[in-house]
Amino acid sequence: MPEIPHLNHGIIGNGSLLALISPSSAIEWLCLPRFDSPSVFARLLDANSGGVFRILFSGEEVVGEMNYLQNTNILCTRFTNEDGAWELIDFAPRLPRGWGEETPIRLTRLLRPLGGRIRLSIDFDPRLDYARGPTQIVTLHDCLEVRGRGGPLFLQTNLPLTYVAGKHEFTLDGPVFLSLSYGTPPPITLARVLQELELTTEGWQRWAKTCALPLFKPEMVLRSALCLKLHAFEDTGAIIAAATTSIPEALGTERTWDYRYCWLRDAAFVVEALRRLSHLREGERFLRYLRNVAEMGPLQPLYGIDGDPSAPEEILGHLAGFGGHGPVRIGNAAVDQKQHDLMGELVLCMETILRDPRLVHNEEDLRFFPFIRRLVEKAIALAPQPDTSIWEFRSLLRNYTFSRAMCWAAINRGAAIARRFNETSLASAWENIAAREQEVILEHGFNARLGFFTQTLDGAFPDASMLLLPTLGLIEPKDPRFLSTLDHYGQELTAGGLMMRYRNEDDFGAPTSTFTICSFWWAEALALAGRLEEAIDVFERVCTYANPVGLFSEDVDPSTGRLLGNFPQAYTHVGLINAAITISELIDARDGKVRAWS
Repeated sequence: MPEIPHLNHGIIGNGSLLALISPSSAIEWLCLPRFDSPSVFARLLDANSGGVFRILFSGEEVVGEMNYLQNTNILCTRFTNEDGAWELIDFAPRLPRGWGEETPIRLTRLLRPLGGRIRLSIDFDPRLDYARGPTQIVTLHDCLEVRGRGGPLFLQTNLPLTYVAGKHEFTLDGPVFLSLSYGTPPPITLARVLQELELTTEGWQRWAKTCALPLFKPEMVLRSALCLKLHAFEDTGAIIAAATTSIPEALGTERTWDYRYCWLRDAAFVVEALRRLSHLREGERFLRYLRNVAEMGPLQPLYGIDGDPSAPEEILGHLAGFGGHGPVRIGNAAVDQKQHDLMGELVLCMETILRDPRLVHNEEDLRFFPFIRRLVEKAIALAPQPDTSIWEFRSLLRNYTFSRAMCWAAINRGAAIARRFNETSLASAWENIAAREQEVILEHGFNARLGFFTQTLDGAFPDASMLLLPTLGLIEPKDPRFLSTLDHYGQELTAGGLMMRYRNEDDFGAPTSTFTICSFWWAEALALAGRLEEAIDVFERVCTYANPVGLFSEDVDPSTGRLLGNFPQAYTHVGLINAAITISELIDARDGKVRAWS
């Protein structure tokens, strides 16, 4: 069996592109010109034919020490051996322009000597269109042009072009840059690269300065916030679930999915997490994106980052898969699923954005109420009907408790919004319906014989999404039914000290991996229930699974501790942020830190 790669990569981006880079300098995943475009480099999904862009020493990869420049999304990898030392800076230019930023579709690599006499070579091996067709590299007078389906791309450098095209060794005796652009680029010089590096560094650090961080684990929260920012597509405001496709949730299974789409649920969670950290622009832009897709017709779980409602699923049989574990999929059939929790997340998202006094809403924003009314009415109609759940079961239509709870949230919060818009009779009607829904959920979602809330109404299986019920306001966190649920879940739904989504079989058999956001939900639920020390223990345990630069994937294999699932996973970093903020607030209250200077 081939060796399974470690997800020890860093991610860089600027809102127009995302790239995953390993500590050996290899760009192993890059799609251009958008997050969801076909890949240019995909060694992550096929070690032999996926394509890669790397720096070699004596013809071999060497592993360096990778870190982010402080409070940025710029990677610095330092290499040391008996011949000397050098560093590699990787970034995507993010340049201040008026009140915003210019985010060219360009990736820049800067090599600098740190001592000794270093001989390196460049392995620039793009494979356009998921390595499905021919890729041609042509040497022009001032750059290399990459031609093929998905091009053109241009690589500019201050090295002789023949060195790069021929993979010849050179002595690193001064700064060397390599700038890869989609489309016709401006002339790039070393001076321009250094200026763009300085501006990009300052821009990220300014963004970081405006984060309202908790006192508990502020560094991890900030890294998570910076990671979430990379998932927001600058052009439309869409927020993708993850940068990759087809990293398996569990090895040896068909659980491989394409997450390079905007799940409205996940995006709503991202918006709220960033809002809690005092970043509102991402939420405003997402609401514009949401309004645009809503005008197309009935809402669906996910869309393309340009609002395209189609996402036909296809298997790329020519790619071996992550560590040889396929299938590799592009597209996602969940686009056609019934996921009734969607209305709740969207109403919650809009409620917090619309009521935030830091935002000034124009008349167009205030016309959101008809859309909110549409969501609430849909939630009322769909609440009693089966769906595929938050976990996107492909064939298991059931009356899922979490879906019913989120329909309740849509109705309950919709009533509060209606009162703010002076729709008092409508608010009263919705409040009555919400009260009845709450009774149904508490009566049929809790199994008194088993002592916990269940995955389905009148069901018997535990489900980690039930850990969110107190955060929705459906039940008090110290209610005996929820405390009992916490006790049972800690015993029955964990593996290796981490939380699983569920244990019952789904379309692909019994799950084996733990789902990392569920562990953060567990930590937050423990904190709300008054079990603060347990919450801190769980939180710190989960954080030991972060990769060396502080990033998480979707899953952890509890038997090996290896990160699995698409990477980095926005949802997971949302869970970290929310849990840290909740724990921090409760620690402050416990310790009397509720005054300035306390």
